[in-house]
Amino acid sequence: MLMVKKALIYVTGLLFMAFGVAFSVNSSLGVSPVNSLPYVISRITGLDLGNCVIGIFAFYILVQILLLRKKFRPIDLTQLIFSTIFGRFVDVAKKVVGDFAIPTYPGQLVMLAISIVFVAIGVCLYMDVQLVNMPMEGMTHAVNRVFFPDKPFHDIKVIMDCLTVVIGIVLSCVFLGKLDGIREGTLISALITGIIARFFLRHLGRVNAQGRMEWAPHLALAKK
Repeated sequence: MLMVKKALIYVTGLLFMAFGVAFSVNSSLGVSPVNSLPYVISRITGLDLGNCVIGIFAFYILVQILLLRKKFRPIDLTQLIFSTIFGRFVDVAKKVVGDFAIPTYPGQLVMLAISIVFVAIGVCLYMDVQLVNMPMEGMTHAVNRVFFPDKPFHDIKVIMDCLTVVIGIVLSCVFLGKLDGIREGTLISALITGIIARFFLRHLGRVNAQGRMEWAPHLALAKK
């Protein structure tokens, strides 16, 4: 029962993140680094963003398998299940949000801020229940473990995020002839989302007997 509750909390986090993606797309200021490559691929191919998310995330899982080999845990294959759920959530969120946008540049910034808050809440929910990493984090952990074992994870994450954005920029310029989906909002999201997520954990959480930070509203429920 505990695992089921944790899975529901995890999926709820993905739903929040999906709405964050939808608002970031409609802000026209750029999507987050994690979603920049799927967005550019979507624009190039004309496929739904959700399908491109699933495809790119599946590739990230394949990279993990190739890097870790026998050290890759079978349970981490569930990343594909959660990636599929997330991809479908993205499509649903885009339909719900529709073409809603706030005109003028300040309005775009408000849309971006809404996106960042949704994503930060989603990150708090899905990461803190400690089920499995999402594929981008899983691939970053694999790169960290295999190539840079002495480097802190955060440093490698910054490198991987930057690499993803650079690939997105190159593909966008080559195939679309312009920079699409990667703008100042991409940088703002990269810099602020983690700070907002830590703020939520700090002010809405507690430290348990093992010294681990818990976000009270959902983890208290998961432990009942």
